[in-house]
Amino acid sequence: MAVDFGGIKMKNPINTAAGTFGQGWQFEPFINVSDLGAITTKGCAAEPWPGNPAPRMCEIPGGMMNSVGLQNPGVRGFAEESGEYLADLTAKGTQVICQLAGHSTEEYVRALELFCELCPWAAGFEINVSCPNISAGGAACGSTPEGAAEVMRACRKVTDKPLVVKMAPVRVAEIARALEAEGADGLSVINSISGMAIDVHTRKSRLSKPTGGMSGPLCHHIAVRMVWEVANAVDIPINGVGGVMTGEDAAEFILAGATCVSVGMASFVDPTASVRILHELEDWAASQGVSDINELRGAVIC
Repeated sequence: MAVDFGGIKMKNPINTAAGTFGQGWQFEPFINVSDLGAITTKGCAAEPWPGNPAPRMCEIPGGMMNSVGLQNPGVRGFAEESGEYLADLTAKGTQVICQLAGHSTEEYVRALELFCELCPWAAGFEINVSCPNISAGGAACGSTPEGAAEVMRACRKVTDKPLVVKMAPVRVAEIARALEAEGADGLSVINSISGMAIDVHTRKSRLSKPTGGMSGPLCHHIAVRMVWEVANAVDIPINGVGGVMTGEDAAEFILAGATCVSVGMASFVDPTASVRILHELEDWAASQGVSDINELRGAVIC
């Protein structure tokens, strides 16, 4: 079950999606987090962000919508609060991928510099290029090949550790090629999909902002298609993200070309979901008659 996600050596393909699993220790009452191949911590910026006002989450048919606004304590606060636990988790064989956020290329670089200084136990870093670029009128930093490439190029100069990019669900093949050209070691495909939910009785958004990011099963088959598109566009490994609720959902991503898979919304529904999905994925792989799960990567018959 071991996989290599861009230099991040995972004992199995199950990862967690940033923002849905806290910093890992919050789930210790429910599962042995060290059973997982990796966890991706909630995104942090160089300085603390307050996030958006409530309400910030709501249920919708087939999933959920959020507009949390990446509330975080900043890298320094994150390291002080969770560093000891995460260093111990790494010693137990579960890789820790730290996600960084920013509103400009300079902010991404500063966050990564702090992570490198304060979190030496991190196996690698995930760059969330879906954050709004304030200097560019609020468009996501990674919504164009040029914007994504600029962030990746600057971050690549900071560290030799694996850098993966959490991609927005737009122009994925084109942007993936730009990221690969600038030295990305892997890609997380995809981030949440923008949507809108209106309370028809109050005529107001069900969130404090007009729109939010949709996640959960309603996004799964869009994400599978985008993983397949990216796998056909680049040679670097992919982390499949979007609506993984069962081992068979995870298997779809692997057949489409993903090396590993992140469990996200499922952890809100069932805090034991990630380990359950791992066991279901193991059973599926065994049923396919292979000795190595890597043999099934990209094995979809088209």
